[in-house]
Amino acid sequence: MGFDARFLGVEAAMPRVGAADAPGCVVLDYVHFTVVLDSAARLARVTGVNVDGGSLVDLARGDDWELDERVPADWQAGPEVYRANDLDRGHLVRRRDPVWGAPAVAARANADSFRYPNAAPQASGFNQSKELWLGLEDHVLAFADAADLRLSVFTAPVLAVGDPPYRGIRVPLRFWKIAAWRRGDALAAAGFVLDQSPVLDRDELDRGARAGASDPDVGRSDGGEPELGPFRTFQVPIADIAALTGLVMPDLVDADRFPPTLIAAGWRPIEDAGQLLL
Repeated sequence: MGFDARFLGVEAAMPRVGAADAPGCVVLDYVHFTVVLDSAARLARVTGVNVDGGSLVDLARGDDWELDERVPADWQAGPEVYRANDLDRGHLVRRRDPVWGAPAVAARANADSFRYPNAAPQASGFNQSKELWLGLEDHVLAFADAADLRLSVFTAPVLAVGDPPYRGIRVPLRFWKIAAWRRGDALAAAGFVLDQSPVLDRDELDRGARAGASDPDVGRSDGGEPELGPFRTFQVPIADIAALTGLVMPDLVDADRFPPTLIAAGWRPIEDAGQLLL
């Protein structure tokens, strides 16, 4: 159950919530993945999944989203957030990533991925697009020297004070992802950011905010990062993700494959898998 930090054969721990924020967060273990839920934001601060690329099982998707009964419903961004609007329940841990192993285990992992703590509101064009972001794990497996076709992947929304309030939450404008694998006897990792702000329906969000939804002071402040275009994936220094999210991830920062010589040039736009720096 849950994320295994030794899955790769070297230590690859999940990013940690800082001590000041930890009391408001709860760790939820599922089959092959873990979600750290921020009870104030009602969204995940971080997720971590172990992906065995050689043992993936192809199962029907389904769409049976459920609340996690282990935590109060009002800690989760549940069905009311997604009702009668253009927002999708976007998987954070990608549905197919934990779906591996024995058939019964894979089936349970598939169902577990449809729990609301593993969802975040995404514009329908963002979530259903065929951009690099949605297949990033596949591209890393194909291009990286990933021992035994195994990855550990960490994903979450960037919870920022500038995110628009809507129906008791803030809709994240940006998302981040870190893929980690074993390269020889060492850990390797790559970090990415994507922005959905250009495709969100701001009029719809404004109507939801004016309808009496609360405006919680949650998330992290923006740090002057570059404006991103719609559906554009950027490879970024993992240290930037740590600063952007307030999460603690020294091992991943040290394992970053982003060349130090390119840091001064800023975030690197990725338009096809051949541009990945792995």
